[in-house]
Amino acid sequence: MAVTVRIHPGKRKANPMRTHNDKPRLGPLNIAQLTELAEKTIKGKDRAKYLKEIIRKQAMLAKRSKI
Repeated sequence: MAVTVRIHPGKRKANPMRTHNDKPRLGPLNIAQLTELAEKTIKGKDRAKYLKEIIRKQAMLAKRSKI
């Protein structure tokens, strides 16, 4: 019978760069990192996701510069 080690809830820390199902979080990445990911990826679905996030961040920066 396998014994599992109990971990105190205060010691359980998630990876801040991944979601609960191990997908990458795009929010913390900057535009240069996102363009690098978009160039490296093979799947069109992922490339579209990265490009959409790039456009969103550029629009946010443009909006900030107007203020």
